[in-house]
Amino acid sequence: MEHFGKKIELDGYKFDSEKEAHFYQRFVKNCGRNYKVHPTYPLLDKFPVGGYNMRGISYTPDFIVYEEGEIAHVYDVKTSLDARAIDTAAKIRFKLFAHRYHMPVEVVVPRKNDFKMKVFSFGNTKVQAAHAKHDRKGNVKTYKNGHIMYDYYDVHKNVNYNLHDTIGF
Repeated sequence: MEHFGKKIELDGYKFDSEKEAHFYQRFVKNCGRNYKVHPTYPLLDKFPVGGYNMRGISYTPDFIVYEEGEIAHVYDVKTSLDARAIDTAAKIRFKLFAHRYHMPVEVVVPRKNDFKMKVFSFGNTKVQAAHAKHDRKGNVKTYKNGHIMYDYYDVHKNVNYNLHDTIGF
């Protein structure tokens, strides 16, 4: 995927964007938990087809945060929660990661003092709180019939929340 953000180096890590560096600095670095930056996880191992090997698929989340040695959060930082920021290939990787490691990927959009967090690929979109969608001018978006458009996500001020409470597993 082509990145349009300015690459940032901070604490020996190279971040793909200012938003990613901001999320690290504001929410991950001093969270009091162990974490990894840009670890790579295999999703699908290579396999033979017609006498040749097909390449495997791997996924590199932006951050993994641990609690007592177990994965507590898998973060992927994006610029927004819409289809322009999160393409189909990313959604497939999120789903494959959740299938293999039994932990969903949390897509986050950092803001000044908090961040939006959304978990994709659930059959029921109402797993998370509803928020009215707004256009660039700040007006609430509506359908042609006048009903308000909603997006489903949570807002957090730190990474010390339990994802199990959010999605109920």
